[in-house]
Amino acid sequence: MPVLIAKVAVSAATYWIDRPYDYLIPEELHGKVLPGMRVFVPFSRGNRRVEGIVLAVEQPVLTDEQIRLALFMRERFFCTVYDAVKAILPTGLWFKADGSRRVNDKTVEMARLAVPAEDAADMADRIRHKSPRQAELLDLLCSFEALPVKDLLLHGNASRASLKSLCDKELVSLYHREVFRRAEIPPEERVPLPVLNEEQLAVFEKISALAFSGKAGCALLQGVTGSGKTSIYIHLIHQQLSRGKTAILLVPEIALTPQMLHTFSSHFGDEVAVLHSSLSLGERYDEWKRIRSGRAHLVIGTRSAVFAPVRDLGILIIDEEQEETYRSENAPRYHARDVAKYICSKAGCTLLLGSATPELVSRYQAQIGRYAYFRLDKRYNAQKLPSVRIVDMKKELREGNGGCISSVLAEELQKNLDAAEQSILFLNRRGTNKLISCGDCGFTYKCPRCSVSLTYHSLNRRLLCHYCGYSRRVDDSCPECGGRLKYVGAGTQLVVEELQALFPGQEILRMDTDSLAPVGSHEELFDQFRKENIPFLVGTQMVTKGLNFENVTLVGVLSADQSLYAGDYRAGERTFSLITQVVGRSGRGSKPGRAIIQTYTPGNETIRLAAEQDYEAFYASELEVRKLQNAPPFTDHLSVTISGMTESLVVEAGRFVRDRLEALIGPQRADFLGPTPLNVVKVNNRFRYRVHIICTAGASIRGFISQAVIECNTDKRFRGVSVFAENDPLNT
Repeated sequence: MPVLIAKVAVSAATYWIDRPYDYLIPEELHGKVLPGMRVFVPFSRGNRRVEGIVLAVEQPVLTDEQIRLALFMRERFFCTVYDAVKAILPTGLWFKADGSRRVNDKTVEMARLAVPAEDAADMADRIRHKSPRQAELLDLLCSFEALPVKDLLLHGNASRASLKSLCDKELVSLYHREVFRRAEIPPEERVPLPVLNEEQLAVFEKISALAFSGKAGCALLQGVTGSGKTSIYIHLIHQQLSRGKTAILLVPEIALTPQMLHTFSSHFGDEVAVLHSSLSLGERYDEWKRIRSGRAHLVIGTRSAVFAPVRDLGILIIDEEQEETYRSENAPRYHARDVAKYICSKAGCTLLLGSATPELVSRYQAQIGRYAYFRLDKRYNAQKLPSVRIVDMKKELREGNGGCISSVLAEELQKNLDAAEQSILFLNRRGTNKLISCGDCGFTYKCPRCSVSLTYHSLNRRLLCHYCGYSRRVDDSCPECGGRLKYVGAGTQLVVEELQALFPGQEILRMDTDSLAPVGSHEELFDQFRKENIPFLVGTQMVTKGLNFENVTLVGVLSADQSLYAGDYRAGERTFSLITQVVGRSGRGSKPGRAIIQTYTPGNETIRLAAEQDYEAFYASELEVRKLQNAPPFTDHLSVTISGMTESLVVEAGRFVRDRLEALIGPQRADFLGPTPLNVVKVNNRFRYRVHIICTAGASIRGFISQAVIECNTDKRFRGVSVFAENDPLNT
């Protein structure tokens, strides 16, 4: 029996406490309590019996399962229950400061006949000579059960007054029908399920058996780029939908959502709902309602789609599970994979993690048997993986080439142009130059609010901070000594300029956060690249995963070293994954692919193994490094981050947290590091330090960390200092 709540205006509520009050409707009164009814309710001290008017009857927005999920998130992710609920529910359900809803239900005014169609047709004939417009409206409504008023008046070439006359004569009635705001999706023709090859079919049957076992479980599907993991996802989802279950598919980037949506809509039609941050508030709210009401059975979306209110979940799939975008950096600081594990454990269904380069921790869980493990070792079309060549950029410098594009890569790009084939160039830095410095005095432009250099953007000749958004014009000469300014480092804008100089007149597309508008641009750009056969696509990590362009036969990695020295134990893993994923964009059609990796450290093992596409060798090597580092998967890393406007006070608060943790947990159960500054110590005038806790995290240790955070936040000495805890943080 569903829980129902009545919103009641209470007679005893005085002006200053007057508002609708919520009352639980007893089961025996379900269906009998209606808006507008007078009721007696308990109110005020002593629960005295007072009269009230029912204003609305509604179901609670949170189910029992969602409430339990919020409580789990509070314990797991060091957040408040309120923050957890805000993540679970769509923004459109919340209220503005004035008490009004952020998003209201969208309705369309409809018109329908209030008399039998035969009577309406007779009336139309009788009034046609005197009132032809009214007669036309009646004829239209005789042909349709109901029509939107706007369309009725347009097609009937009639005015609102004509319609009002018909309503006054009680021939037509008006009402409002709820409609769903949805992002425009071109209608897809239903296509058969993709045919699985022998290797895919064997993997599908094994995962299917796991999903049909009725037990909660986690599985890892590791498949080389182009092996057809998506085809297996489609078959698994079809299987679950056929037995009346629902499914959730998470993708790491908004850029991938339109492509996935078109693919899955061609198989599942209107059963698909999409959830991601580029939708408007109204679109997200309405998709949430479609899912909750059972109209949509497959949810595709980014991180927050894990909270979709599906019923009878059959399978939850996380594609490219190694991606850091599944981690929220704002409260609640959750990882979608951890939330998915909890949801699947309660629903008794399978969580499937898919990747060509699984996160090291996930691969280790498969190795020790906690996850079921499946592999796809061949590309779907039996094409070989791209041939890869490493280019030493130090040698290029010695030969006088100081640009972004090596002579080797330039030669390969020309070959692709001659063959009318396409190329993708990857550089994970937007803008034109990383920084501008003076060759005489060494001056560099720094952000006044953050401890970073400003990045130069040539398009508008401005310097920009990518952390807080501060911007300023660049000077003609050094503002300190008047010397000549030098432009150092490269970004995607500079790569485009170099390509334009090397290949004049050739069209080039650029894909990074500077070049894209918030809504719809990913899809438009990809469509343009594919349909117009544009020779070059330059982009950041948006171009590294999930894209399938049959005519792309060359990939260039312009700065393979860039992410290797990030001061994080995951730097090698992140670099290997990025290179492997972007190289895998080449040769996905019938033509063989190739890739060029440019680096200043050609002997680096991570780069060498990424070039060889040898995940297993990298995994074995990196696992040994993690043992020496005492890093995950052999321990848990938790942290407490302290930020504030005064650096000395932040450091003092950090020492307090570390001392309290040492006293509460004890040095035998954990190692404590810090307080240490983050890589970017100051962001938007706030200094940021962190205390690291290296341990085997259990409920008691998490409880002690929570206690230390609460004590520091409530200590008057540290007024103005913000303190929060999180699991396995990124060092940014």
